[in-house]
Amino acid sequence: MSGSLVLVGFIILVALAFDYINGFHDAANSIATVVSTRVLSPRQAVAWAAFFNFVAAFGFGVNVATTIGKGVVDSAVVDHWLILAALTGAILWNLITWYLGLPTSSSHALIGGFAGAAVVKAGFRSLVPSGLAKILMFIVLAPLLGLVAGYVLMVGVAWLFRRARPGQVDWLFRRLQLLSAAAYSLGHGTNDAQKTMGIIAILLYSSGYLGPEFYVPFWVILAAHAAIGLGTLAGGWRIVRTMGMRLTKLQPVGGFCAETAGALMLIGTAVGGIPVSTTHTIAGSIMGVGATQRLSAVRWGVAVQIVWAWILTIPLSALIAGFTWLILPR
Repeated sequence: MSGSLVLVGFIILVALAFDYINGFHDAANSIATVVSTRVLSPRQAVAWAAFFNFVAAFGFGVNVATTIGKGVVDSAVVDHWLILAALTGAILWNLITWYLGLPTSSSHALIGGFAGAAVVKAGFRSLVPSGLAKILMFIVLAPLLGLVAGYVLMVGVAWLFRRARPGQVDWLFRRLQLLSAAAYSLGHGTNDAQKTMGIIAILLYSSGYLGPEFYVPFWVILAAHAAIGLGTLAGGWRIVRTMGMRLTKLQPVGGFCAETAGALMLIGTAVGGIPVSTTHTIAGSIMGVGATQRLSAVRWGVAVQIVWAWILTIPLSALIAGFTWLILPR
């Protein structure tokens, strides 16, 4: 029992390390717009985002964590080694894409790793089709809805302030962007931290430490939000450049609309228990805002590179996790 407890403790630490890397990797999602519009300095922006990543622990429930814990892989198949392999696949893919400066989804890397290790261990029967179908559907819907929301908000704001002087608009939205960045970071924290909560909770449940009912202990909620907040505080500057400066050029009003669109999407899906990609959502929102100027305002070549990274995330993280499961000394 003591050996098993040590292994569970080690895997929890690995899960929190993934959560930290998730925050580090996805810091760009929370701060790219507010940095690229020069409303906050990079250091101020990551501190702002990290604070609201943690505060999100107290407001939005654990519906996404429940989906990850019970809606991806049959809990009867889950054991310590499968979760360790899943986390390894997700962490390695995150580090590879961070090094390349590609804003891929940490969420989909974790889901891909979880599914890939399960398939290698027990075949495709170990997967939960309904949960995976919902996740796969929102791989497409999240960036599209973010794009539409960003476009509509930008058009609406432009119409409302059509008679205002540019200087007045800039002054106002530099202040409003602090609120939209905070709202986006709340959405990012609640959606992404819950994925790690789900993994830790299913580990505890499958190991017999939660009793007969699956739930997410409060200490797991606090630990996951603390880890993602600390990771965000460390920042992922390579990806900030891609998201905030290479996709399109933003002004404070555009940053506000992109962040607000992303926040609405993330908080709505978190309440609905849908584990979407914060990366996909904010990238779609930024492109939607950019497209209101003219289609050529979006650097579509960069966007295509990002989309390819999105497409490859689940299969390649699954491949890494599956290989890891095979070589682990079980």
